[in-house]
Amino acid sequence: QVQLVESGGGLVQAGGSLRLSCAHSGSLFSVSPMGWYRQAPGKQREWVASIASGGSTNYANSVKGRFSISRDNAKNTVYLQMNNLKPEDTGVYYCSDRRLNYWGQGTQVTVSS
Repeated sequence: QVQLVESGGGLVQAGGSLRLSCAHSGSLFSVSPMGWYRQAPGKQREWVASIASGGSTNYANSVKGRFSISRDNAKNTVYLQMNNLKPEDTGVYYCSDRRLNYWGQGTQVTVSS
């Protein structure tokens, strides 16, 4: 069974930065497209960023220019660097193996004004 464990969330002031990590337990991590999603209270889960096995990336317009997704296949880890955070970025952030449709438990990100 593949397990995903997110970490790095926390409380930060607007304009600050956080770096989220997602550890993937599977042996085939390197061939999996990965994604980050978030869910704000009372709202539907939304896609934030994705990275293909080859390293190409895509971002939601709301985070483009502020967030950066990356991966380290040697460490079976995907990252989300979040800069210039805004209160509307608040939510639970989830990591997903898009090939297997597996999800982590999420990590809370709270951005204060």
